[in-house]
Amino acid sequence: MVKLNIVLFEPEIPSNTGNIGRTCAATGTRLHLIEPLGFSLSEKALKRAGMDYWKEIDVVRYIDYQDFMEKNPDARIYMATTKARKVYTEISYEPDCFLMFGKESAGIPEEILKEHPDTCMRIPMIGETRSLNLSNSAAIVLYEALRQNGFPGMRLSGELTRYRWEA
Repeated sequence: MVKLNIVLFEPEIPSNTGNIGRTCAATGTRLHLIEPLGFSLSEKALKRAGMDYWKEIDVVRYIDYQDFMEKNPDARIYMATTKARKVYTEISYEPDCFLMFGKESAGIPEEILKEHPDTCMRIPMIGETRSLNLSNSAAIVLYEALRQNGFPGMRLSGELTRYRWEA
């Protein structure tokens, strides 16, 4: 069974984590949070961004990066960084892989990236743009991984039953 994973390394902004959580709920993706967090998980902003989906999110918390690695020793981790040579679309994502994103102010630490040079990836941007918003980046990469795995368990065109659109 396909069970993709989003990993947030020390996220700082509750609304970004809430938005990513909502995306995880909509896609059946597990959310991993590596502490310290820059907010409390009970904050209104986090719950507001995740809306009523927060209780449906499969969330795993870790006290630090070492704890994450110890509990996921065989994880295939793809790390998003503006410093990578590979573009996110050049990666072949396994059905149970981990997509890691760094904290908003600094990304994933250099020493961690150096340990995983072959699995670092980036999202192309023009000019001198520093980076995209964290929740947008996570959604972009996650949906590519889902596409490559056939959108497992998701409604596809012609299957929409909740809403009826009429001309």
